[in-house]
Amino acid sequence: MKGAGWLRNNLGLAVAVAAVPLSMFAGTAHALAKPWQLNLTKGVTQTSHEIYTVHMWGFYTCCVIGVIVFGAMIYSMFKFRKSKGAVAATWSHNSKAEIVWTIIPILILIMLAWPATKVMISMADVSGAQMVVKVTGYQWKWGYDYVSVDGKPYHVNFISRLDPLSDKTRELKSGLDPWAVKVDGQNTYLLDVDHPLVVPTDTKIQFLITGGDVIHAWWVPELGWKQDAIPGIINTDWTNIHEPGIYRGQCAELCGQDHGFMPIVVKAVPKAEFMQWLEAQEAAATKPATTATTAAAPTAPAAG
Repeated sequence: MKGAGWLRNNLGLAVAVAAVPLSMFAGTAHALAKPWQLNLTKGVTQTSHEIYTVHMWGFYTCCVIGVIVFGAMIYSMFKFRKSKGAVAATWSHNSKAEIVWTIIPILILIMLAWPATKVMISMADVSGAQMVVKVTGYQWKWGYDYVSVDGKPYHVNFISRLDPLSDKTRELKSGLDPWAVKVDGQNTYLLDVDHPLVVPTDTKIQFLITGGDVIHAWWVPELGWKQDAIPGIINTDWTNIHEPGIYRGQCAELCGQDHGFMPIVVKAVPKAEFMQWLEAQEAAATKPATTATTAAAPTAPAAG
């Protein structure tokens, strides 16, 4: 009974202590966020940079409002306190003041809404895309289809799953250390795959995103957006990655028991290198079909 009473009286402390082990994996939940990262990632695309700029303008506006409001409150509480003989005013209405503090917030909202609307319109504009990729969410993996590049159709498609080491480590009583799952010195436990999505840099890529069973969400923080993958519906978005590298993400929609085990890895490489890789994949994808067609074709009769 004594222990139960202590727990009731110190429930907040107990919750905080219990949350410590979970906070150790917070970086994993946010796709390799930096330690003590409190702000948005700036990202590597035009969209992510624009979103970051709009976010920071909103943040600075809130900081200025906070300084003014709380500064006025603190000043009033000390300057006009009762111990100094201050007497409260008796008026309860001032039309001019009400008009001012109504108009100013409206102007602030308009100033913030204008750039935000421009970014949203830009995010929806997929015109001029040089490449089209179809993304399909399944329980619990991602399917990628390279539809076309520069107007040329391709037949490259594959399934991207959780990497074997993370998959083995996550098993109950595996005895493996999650912190030992690393790629290039970074802990990639539950954030690596067997087949990453390879894309070219400096190329406008249109994504066609849908679901094959339940609702998923394709989310790579460095790209600056996430999009729902809904069965029977094709959502579209685009990106243009300027910096080669590997960018990780996760499904951002609760899609079932293994929701936490369907990461996303995007590998951005220079376009020349990407085209070499894509042509090799295309040759491997079409070779069996060509061989089967040749074998099934009837032999032409001899002349005469």
